[in-house]
Amino acid sequence: MKKRLERLEAVQNAVLEISRLSAACSDIVSFLQSVHQITGRIMYAANFYVALFDHATHSVRYVYEVDEFDTPLDPEQRFPLDSPEASPTAWVILNRRPLVMTAEEDAARERENKTWGTGTRAEHWMGHPLLDHQRQSLGVMVVQSYDPTHIYTEEDQKIFGLIAAHVSAALQSLFSVDRLEQAVRERTLMLEHEIEERKKAETLQRVLFQIAELSVQASEDDRKFSRLHEIISQLVPSKNFMVALFHEDSQEFSIEYSVDEVDGNSALGKRFPLGSGMTSYVIQNRQTQLINRAQLLEMIDNGTILALGSLAVYSWIGAPLIVGDAVYGVIILQSYDAAVTYSEADKDLIAFVAHHVAAAFARMKADENNRVAKEQLKLQNDALNQMLTALKKAQKELVDQDRLASLGRLVAGVAHEINTPLGICVTAASHIVEELALVRKELEQERLDESGLNAFFDVLDQSLRILMTNCLRGAALVRSFKQVAVDQSSESIREFDLRAYLDEVLLSLQPKLKGHQYKVQIDCPPGILMRTYPGAVSQILTNMLTNSLMHGFEGRDEGHILIRAHAEQDNVHMRYADDGVGMSQAALEKLFEPFYTTKRGQGGSGLGAHISYNLVTGPLGGTLNASSSPGQGLTYEMQFPRIRTVPPSASGAGRPDGMA
Repeated sequence: MKKRLERLEAVQNAVLEISRLSAACSDIVSFLQSVHQITGRIMYAANFYVALFDHATHSVRYVYEVDEFDTPLDPEQRFPLDSPEASPTAWVILNRRPLVMTAEEDAARERENKTWGTGTRAEHWMGHPLLDHQRQSLGVMVVQSYDPTHIYTEEDQKIFGLIAAHVSAALQSLFSVDRLEQAVRERTLMLEHEIEERKKAETLQRVLFQIAELSVQASEDDRKFSRLHEIISQLVPSKNFMVALFHEDSQEFSIEYSVDEVDGNSALGKRFPLGSGMTSYVIQNRQTQLINRAQLLEMIDNGTILALGSLAVYSWIGAPLIVGDAVYGVIILQSYDAAVTYSEADKDLIAFVAHHVAAAFARMKADENNRVAKEQLKLQNDALNQMLTALKKAQKELVDQDRLASLGRLVAGVAHEINTPLGICVTAASHIVEELALVRKELEQERLDESGLNAFFDVLDQSLRILMTNCLRGAALVRSFKQVAVDQSSESIREFDLRAYLDEVLLSLQPKLKGHQYKVQIDCPPGILMRTYPGAVSQILTNMLTNSLMHGFEGRDEGHILIRAHAEQDNVHMRYADDGVGMSQAALEKLFEPFYTTKRGQGGSGLGAHISYNLVTGPLGGTLNASSSPGQGLTYEMQFPRIRTVPPSASGAGRPDGMA
């Protein structure tokens, strides 16, 4: 039962870590590599791969693969998925169901001449689909064993399915971020193109810039189309003016504004499909068209367009409202007066105005898209903030647990150490009782002489000396432990002599050094009076010494630790140095990060150095730096004030757990 609970706890921690990674990672390969490491801590996962499915090309690529026998495939190469029977990977992806297969089952398929993938045959193969919220296949996650001694149980299969579900959710988030970034890049490129085109138009038509600017400013007004009509009327005769908007979804036009000498405004509000009329001709050619009556009749005769409107028109201009690939509609001007005909210059001018009107539509559309994107980002940020709050709470709980565990180990060590002097005291007292009984008996029998009495006095003197020595030793241990234990569990400031307190802390840590030739030297003059948090000082030294024993002196029975401290004006400088194995530069950069340890699963919590850093920079109000290199030991340099002043409003500044 205990092992099962421990495993369930490990699974819970793995799920939390995957959730944290999904929020922190932006690279899919790095995320899957971390998932592989997490899975390996729960079950056998020496052979692990993830294949992602592309619905558009109906293909799969193996983005992450670790295998003991087969060479990993190119993560960029795509393999078509023709049938679920092509391979176990294809079966899981296309059927969207988990699959567990033994070597015997694989061999049985081969005997039936059923092709079943390639590669070295595994003793046990387990694959689970990665599904999105609509249960569409994102890919597959697989572990396999070539060793008959490593077989996946039903519990392993359930745990693997749980991990696959969290990986699926994380992959959807990563894919969403990628798509959003791509959409932002595409939209940025489009807007850059629009700005460049607008600059060219402004250079060519500078005198008309104010007119174009007015059209943009009026684009969001309720009278935007009537104002547009007024502006164009100042440039060219436009007694007959129409604005038709195009709807991409239904492939239809809707007439939003119409003023006509012949038909009045009867066309206002009507809809008609994209077809073969003059308005459709403008959209299909995506260019401003200038057509006179002769051209109109010719186009009708040769079937280019159909006669859908009045043939009394003498001159006609149709300008499309287009930005990039987006079609918003058409601006139309027409004349029924033979004396009023439009020129090429009029066409260019209308095209210029239409370009800016289309840009206004695009800007309004972009604003709407940005609003929707901001709402989506806000929802994502809220979810991430909730996750961050939960992670901070979990981190605080782990730090508190580590601090209490350290105090518990101190209690156990001192209890074991104090047994020795107490045992000697009991033995000495028992010996005195026995000798006293013998002397009393000899006295009663009148056989006690001077030499016997002197011998009794010698035994009594020796036993009392032994008793006194061990009582003093036990009292010193208890006194030291009592002060250090109270300090570590307290959050209050008190006065103390730094050298005397360092001796007390070291005495309480002697059980950790017992049985080894570790030498701890304290170089600190007496008389450095402190008024600060002694619990923080003892916790820091305990963490540093524990790290030296666990990491620095690993595999060694001897080592040297130097603790040096001196006062300089109002500050205390303290150095802690060991001559252990040291650290690489990469490891040193992560030393103070929470949960970083090279002893994961071997008793290392990864919080010791992190807590020490927070204690020095928080409650003690100082600085902490570390230096090391392989084979040269590890050195901590600390500096903090002798007298710690805490402002009354500084809530929680005295917490020695480093979480203030």
